[in-house]
Amino acid sequence: MMGLSHTLLLYALLCVHLGVSQHFLRLRPSPSDNLPVPDLKEDPDPEYDPREQDLTERSLRKKLGSNFDPNFMSISSPMLLNLSTPDNQVKQQGPMPNEIKKLDLTETPYGKRVKVGKKARRKFLQWLWTYTHCPVVYTWKDLGVRFWPRYIKEGNCFSERSCSFPEGMSCKPVKSITKIFLRWYCQGFLRQKYCTWIQVQYPIISECKCSC
Repeated sequence: MMGLSHTLLLYALLCVHLGVSQHFLRLRPSPSDNLPVPDLKEDPDPEYDPREQDLTERSLRKKLGSNFDPNFMSISSPMLLNLSTPDNQVKQQGPMPNEIKKLDLTETPYGKRVKVGKKARRKFLQWLWTYTHCPVVYTWKDLGVRFWPRYIKEGNCFSERSCSFPEGMSCKPVKSITKIFLRWYCQGFLRQKYCTWIQVQYPIISECKCSC
């Protein structure tokens, strides 16, 4: 574990257990393909928290450098905890997907053809696009005092209803972006421990798609 490169912390911050003998893992969490990143189970002992002198903003900004992104991270608690948009106000971005645009509405399952006007076709395709659209819903999450900045704007796929017609499919993540945070990293136990800030990569869902 000690030789694990920092790039393998891409999916860090997961819940990990090493059994009763080792209790909590205080080094580096395990990678995972699951998004959004599950909450990390921390050792509740405040001895493993950074001290006041370890939380100097000027010093931490210097350690993080250009990786600080105010669009996805915050030092203080954000005023708006939920950044999601009501479903009926979600606007699609970019052009209409080709799989929708090229639908042939004149052909029926029985081989017969029906006449569909341009206006009706346009309205139906727009409705279908809206219905199957999978927006990313952003919310602010508190990572705790052992991360800096401690607040992250995390993405989730809209999941209040099925995205398919007929129902059955759901919105799932297909793309993610990575943001760099500082993690308070401790080795050893009690008075023999050594702690410092290290950079870790945190994946955030950036695109969702309707799929099985």
